[in-house]
Amino acid sequence: MKRLFSNPCVALAAGACLRLLFVFKFPFVSGDTILYDQFATNWLKLGKFAMNVSGQPTPVDLRMPGYPAFLALAYALTGRTGESARLPVMLAQTIVDLATCVVIAALATLLANLAGQREKARWVFAVALWLAALCPFTANYVAVPLTEVWAVFFSAVAFYLLSVLATQLNGDTVPWFHKRSLTAKETTVVALLGGIAVGVGTLFRPETPLLLATTILALGVLALRRGEWARWIRVSALLGIACVAMLVPWTVRNALTLHEFRPLAPKDATLPSELDPKGFMAWESTWLYRLRDAYLVAWKLNDDEIHMEDIPATAFDNQDERDRVAAILEKYNDDLTWNAEEDAQFAQLARERTARHPLRTYVWIPMRRVVRIWFTPRIELLPLSGSVFPLAYQWEEDPVDQRVTILFFLGNIFFVGLGLLGAGKLWKFPAARPAVIVLLTYLVIRTIFLTTLEAPEPRYTLVCFPALLALGAQVFWRKPKA
Repeated sequence: MKRLFSNPCVALAAGACLRLLFVFKFPFVSGDTILYDQFATNWLKLGKFAMNVSGQPTPVDLRMPGYPAFLALAYALTGRTGESARLPVMLAQTIVDLATCVVIAALATLLANLAGQREKARWVFAVALWLAALCPFTANYVAVPLTEVWAVFFSAVAFYLLSVLATQLNGDTVPWFHKRSLTAKETTVVALLGGIAVGVGTLFRPETPLLLATTILALGVLALRRGEWARWIRVSALLGIACVAMLVPWTVRNALTLHEFRPLAPKDATLPSELDPKGFMAWESTWLYRLRDAYLVAWKLNDDEIHMEDIPATAFDNQDERDRVAAILEKYNDDLTWNAEEDAQFAQLARERTARHPLRTYVWIPMRRVVRIWFTPRIELLPLSGSVFPLAYQWEEDPVDQRVTILFFLGNIFFVGLGLLGAGKLWKFPAARPAVIVLLTYLVIRTIFLTTLEAPEPRYTLVCFPALLALGAQVFWRKPKA
């Protein structure tokens, strides 16, 4: 049995079965899927990165080009587009996600080696591979044409390379390199590869440079402690240059086609003909912390009516405020077009609510978002409610759904808790601390960043799972007694 468990092919086969179950039993299409399909189809057939606006292909910069490029390649190879190409796309994503599992296992082995557990390297690799292969929260995303699978893959590769750099900069031996420190040439290669991984990942998810920024910050702390500023500047420059180089073609395209300098897709995706609803989003930030409210309120703007009964009571401090919101929405619902006057009124409401309760806007709502994005089961693609609380009400509504949802809820807590325990265990080993600092710094700063987005989507934490799973695998080895 132990030999079976330690065989990586068995773990990958189990992981493949889980992912194929999602592909064939629970395929899913999101709103962004349709948008990515338009980009890929227009790119393949017309040779331009464009979406359909009023029936006409229109060049835009609303999304990064990485995933449309992947779809266009799949369409070209299969001779199919859109819905007829979904199965090949999902099967390709299954292969990519299994490759991610291997990278996670390699990262876990690196961390264990840094803790001096080289004799347990094979065991740690097997544990991490099984954890990654059977993690349903990453696995179920192979069944939907979205960026998550690729974003997680490039994050895992970057985590590994950046952990090696952190260890090297700290002056410790890097395992798998003949028990010696890296040469200057090897360090250059690893830094360039790390920057490339982040850069290519950015072509799929525009916030990926956060990983680079947090790593440079963490490496700076290590350099300050050792007084090696020259090496830190050199490594940081290599990381930055390699990352930026990956974005040059996209930046040039935006400059030539859209006459703008924009290396990253905008945070607030709106068409040129649409008003950027900054006032409305500022108002939302004073009360919205659940993804459910984003569906019912935020994402209806310029598309559908927004009804007062869908807005929670916490969005209003008094009756006057409720009446003002109702009056604005009544005008909006007449033509479903958001205008500057309406947005300015919501901006005023946001300022008033923040002035009355600044801690609510800047502390309590972000903290509630943190809880939601980390402890909501990532099963929005499955035919489940995803709602655990209130327990009695959900049980009455659908006891089977409630039982399955609770299992996913507890599984999510298990994986997050395992990662934190593993980080605490590794912290006892000085040689492992630089890598732990890089991983945890990114997890913390990314979490803070996610609280500033329009909607607190739990899927945006998936890129953190390679770090959590690799750290979590450390819980399953014990330090030999002296």
